[in-house]
Amino acid sequence: MDVNYETVLEKIARASKLDKEEIREKVKAKRAKLSELISYEGAAQIVAAELGINFENEKLKINELLPGMRKVNVVGKIINLFPVRTFKSKKGEESKVVNLVLADDTSNIKIVLWDTNHISLIEGGRIKTGSVIEANNASMRGNELHLGSFSELKISSEFFDDNKIVTEKAVSEKKISDFAVSDSIKTRAFILQTFEPKSFNVCPECSKKATAEGENFICASHGKVHPEKRYLITIVLDDGTGTIRAVLFHENLSKIGLTELENIERLISQREDLLGKEMVFSGNVRMNKFFNQPEFIVDQVSEVNLENLIEELKS
Repeated sequence: MDVNYETVLEKIARASKLDKEEIREKVKAKRAKLSELISYEGAAQIVAAELGINFENEKLKINELLPGMRKVNVVGKIINLFPVRTFKSKKGEESKVVNLVLADDTSNIKIVLWDTNHISLIEGGRIKTGSVIEANNASMRGNELHLGSFSELKISSEFFDDNKIVTEKAVSEKKISDFAVSDSIKTRAFILQTFEPKSFNVCPECSKKATAEGENFICASHGKVHPEKRYLITIVLDDGTGTIRAVLFHENLSKIGLTELENIERLISQREDLLGKEMVFSGNVRMNKFFNQPEFIVDQVSEVNLENLIEELKS
């Protein structure tokens, strides 16, 4: 089970003075009542609310953050800061957004800044990679922490030992039947079905989508560009407990054995060879609004380690 979920169970148990296993049973019952349409983490939040426990305005460790939480306070060190991006809102107004990765001694998380006052701290160099910051009154959207105009962002004096902060994203090993939207997952599964790969164009500078405008291709950040072609493929995974549609992007296609993307005849043969192949997939679960069902966005693929598998079977 997810480390975050276990941590929240412990917090609820301490606050309610109930046994952790009793809380776990309440969460299972709540999921069952809601036809298991929500995750264990979401059900835990409902149980906490019913018990009068509120995590709002409490300073939390990153591994305690769960999808749907509001008024979150967290402190950590910036380990990755991405460039400021500009975009046009639905009203046609130019706006800015910044993404960064914040880490503490329990985990790390992507933070999205929307407020111009927060972004100006980065543009002015006051907040940068390596800065320790405090984010208050933020909201969890999926697995991301978002700060808007009602949020607070400031430099913190709290010390973080670089040797103890967690720079790798923790993922949970789950069966497909236990997948829930917003989960970060690692799972071993067979490739049951493959669909025809689709191509798209990206900017060679930033790898963002390049949109065709007449005979030219335009990147929102770099203007007119000579695009590079990328591919993605949708497959169906089966681990014996269930099936799920999964999407793999260009950098992972060769890892599953697709190398002849421009050669139709060879590509058909390679797709046939994939059927029944067992591999380890890591990524995030999101809701596909078109199909109205969960979808697995794969960001890492690896071969099954037979030695580890044998040890698992022994235990």
